[in-house]
Amino acid sequence: MSQVPAARRALAVLRLMAAAPGPLPASAIARALDLPRSSAYHLLAAMAEDGFVTYLPEERRWGLGVAAFEIGSAYLRHEPLERLARPLLRRLVDRLGEIVQLGVLHGAETLYLLKEQPPRHATLVTDVGVRMPAQLTASGRSMLAHLPPAQVRALFPGRFVDRTGSGPRSLRELRQVLAEDARRGWSAEDGHITEGFASIAACAFDHTGHPTAAITVTFRRTDHPPSSWPSLAPPVRETAALLTTRLAGRPPKPH
Repeated sequence: MSQVPAARRALAVLRLMAAAPGPLPASAIARALDLPRSSAYHLLAAMAEDGFVTYLPEERRWGLGVAAFEIGSAYLRHEPLERLARPLLRRLVDRLGEIVQLGVLHGAETLYLLKEQPPRHATLVTDVGVRMPAQLTASGRSMLAHLPPAQVRALFPGRFVDRTGSGPRSLRELRQVLAEDARRGWSAEDGHITEGFASIAACAFDHTGHPTAAITVTFRRTDHPPSSWPSLAPPVRETAALLTTRLAGRPPKPH
């Protein structure tokens, strides 16, 4: 247990470097972590021996090492997001009896990673591995609603595409929709992807409060008319909140 404080300091260095736009001088690391400069140098030297950080002599700065990259790559191989989300999606399917999906933002598109559905349910075009314009999907909009306006603007610099003739047609329209989605805590699309089907989605967040994934329930519009959507949204929001907890994340602070 005597090594726990040192381990926490080493982890704090890795988090600080991962969040920085580039390598950092030891003085900046010491200042950010409230460490004596000598302690910071000793800690960095020990981490460098194991390859977690590396010293760049020409710049007199420290950057992440190969060992940190290897751990990040291993994290991706383990598919942690999918593994953490799958049981939650299955429970939501049992609760609602509808198709439930997990999606992430991939540029200006929604990429679907998981899909769970009850037996003998209608097949959807939004299958695992499929990408759809994010501004048309409930999952995409639930994540876009929590991005900075400048980032949303950068993702949609030109003409807006549509599939069924509905959905936002300009950045101004999209911003209005996203503002409402952020206010109520969930997003909905009505026939924007497939006519006759609608979706409700809520967003999960990482440890910085950044939108990391969205959970979506999709259903026939005739089974759940728009007047019922506010009562359908809470189970989706609860599931997204559970995923946030599993990711050690936190919701963003209200503006």
